[in-house]
Amino acid sequence: MPNVVVIGAQWGDEGKGKVVDLFTQQADVVVRFQGGNNAGHTLVVGGQKTVLHLIPSGILHPGKSCVIGNGVVVDPQVLAREIDALKSRGLLQDDEQLVLSLDAHVIMPWHQALDVAREQRMGEGKIGTTGRGIGPTYEDKVARRGLRIRDLLDEARLARKVKERLPAAREELARLGARLDADEGAIVQQYAQLGKKLAPFARDASLWLHRAIGAGKSLLFEGAQGTLLDVDHGTYPFVTSSNTVAGNAATGSGVGPTAIDRVIGITKAYSTRVGGGPYPSELKDATGEKLRQVGGEFGATTGRPRRTGWMDALALRYAVRVNGLDGIAVTKLDVLTGFPEIKIAVAYRCGDKTYEEMPSDLETLEKCEAVYESLPGWTEKLDGARRWEDLPRAARAYVERMAELVGVKVVAVSVGADRGETIVLENPFLAPRRR
Repeated sequence: MPNVVVIGAQWGDEGKGKVVDLFTQQADVVVRFQGGNNAGHTLVVGGQKTVLHLIPSGILHPGKSCVIGNGVVVDPQVLAREIDALKSRGLLQDDEQLVLSLDAHVIMPWHQALDVAREQRMGEGKIGTTGRGIGPTYEDKVARRGLRIRDLLDEARLARKVKERLPAAREELARLGARLDADEGAIVQQYAQLGKKLAPFARDASLWLHRAIGAGKSLLFEGAQGTLLDVDHGTYPFVTSSNTVAGNAATGSGVGPTAIDRVIGITKAYSTRVGGGPYPSELKDATGEKLRQVGGEFGATTGRPRRTGWMDALALRYAVRVNGLDGIAVTKLDVLTGFPEIKIAVAYRCGDKTYEEMPSDLETLEKCEAVYESLPGWTEKLDGARRWEDLPRAARAYVERMAELVGVKVVAVSVGADRGETIVLENPFLAPRRR
């Protein structure tokens, strides 16, 4: 069985959780390799809705192992609450089912305070951060002054590191006109207790994964956010603080790149974006509002409304390139039911110049307008479709055109929120290995 990476091919919120949950049936291990609790994966199984922010969505499957890799930044309070919530529902009864990397960095109270204070100070130049402390935590990681899960397990070490970092954080907050009310002793006590709660799950995740691969286990690497929010390859600076592309699956989990066999990108049948930044196919009219309402386009983490627009073939083709996608899974096709005309952005126009590939310069991209190709819509409801042939002819033609424009095949199509409302055309775990 191959090892598969599943990533977001747009600006996040593509429905990765549902697709990961579906393909987990063939995997033995699900690995989260980047991001933090600024990402929410929403799943509906048997009519019951579950929102997970840190624990991989594979946890809903009995007998599957889930790993939070070293590339994730962990808010231990959020993780502890997720664990308790799952256990209260009869899930995660075996602590061995969850592995938490000792080397994952920890979101501390000053990270959250700094995140909010900096965003407020930026005014109209806001990035659109969730205020969860993700960026400042990655910043401390790169500056080699961060705290990791292993530090929470040793109270003396934790106290020393808090003492070293807290004064500088307070100074910066004061310059920003903000403050952190919690005192040093209280922080150490609280996070030492959280360390004790998380200790049963904490281990050398890289070694654990190495042994799992050696034992013939099949891995599914679960990305958070989306390609165009990647700190290197996204619409910088309107990006998240980690690498969201498939290549980071290796770095963020501690396995070698040769362990990865296939890469699948998830895309909505239209597009959405949260926060600031260029978005050439955005719809600021009644059509965009209809997409938002019918699609339930409100953040799983923040509840804030998402910006909506037509499918952008240039952005998706870019995602195919930087991730090396083998295929795409299309979600929320059912949301487009009832639109008499459906459009796809096939080029950008900026002044007298036309782009057929996504420009890398942000200021150029901000000036671009989408050039559309129109396709006929359909009125039939899709929630009962379980085979490709069950879809209306116009819906099939739309998906086929998407695949043609981006140059990769479609492996799955989602026609509803529930796990079973998905048409699988090719399961990446059952397809032949690339090498």
